[in-house]
Amino acid sequence: MTPTILITGGGSKRGIGRATALRFAALGYAVGVLDIDADGAADTAAQAGNAGSPAVFAAHADVTDQASVLAAVRAAEDALPPVTVLATIAGISSPTRFENITLDEWEKIFAVNVRGTFLVTQAVLPGLRERGYGRIITMSSVSGQRGGGVFGATAYSASKAAILGLTRTLAREVEGQGITVNAVAPSMVDTDITHGAMTEERKTELAATTLVGRLATPADVAGAVVFLASPDAAYLTGATIDVNGGSHLH
Repeated sequence: MTPTILITGGGSKRGIGRATALRFAALGYAVGVLDIDADGAADTAAQAGNAGSPAVFAAHADVTDQASVLAAVRAAEDALPPVTVLATIAGISSPTRFENITLDEWEKIFAVNVRGTFLVTQAVLPGLRERGYGRIITMSSVSGQRGGGVFGATAYSASKAAILGLTRTLAREVEGQGITVNAVAPSMVDTDITHGAMTEERKTELAATTLVGRLATPADVAGAVVFLASPDAAYLTGATIDVNGGSHLH
């Protein structure tokens, strides 16, 4: 049976989602891409097809809206072989400090990062349970572990900490059902989210806080997702894979 990965947030040209789609495509996975940017999702799916995926699918999905999520997931399930891996990568950041966060901004960050992860996972989980196999991979952040200090400030850091709690709790709830649930926690990644929002001087400063002397790339994070979906990670669940270049050791 052809393995299938469903990815949220795969439309960005320089994003983790696209890098992940291309890595799995090269491994022979069918690839489904959901993104609020329908054109971006379609472009990623086309590239995945060119990279070796035997079947691709793309759809618009607003991960904050349950009806949109359910429609997109059902369409993906109809178009592709059964989903074996879910990677909830869609997310947004914010550098706004606590005193200046508006309620609207706080709720938007949590809607995309936390509600989005919840809604998509809840939509996909019944199929994984029915088949007795699945790999759910969520996207947290070093900011959720250390309390900011990188790019995202309070709202972003709190939302990414919530992802860790969701990941660990769900791992317990699906105990014994053939499903693992793990998180990836990158440090600063040079993606479209941060491109242009941060000076080169600040990027250099952040690179110096790592032991490898550079910022992470989308491919670095995609590699961790590939590992968590592989047989080598079958004994990992409720875990967090740090992709931070050793920044915790400074």
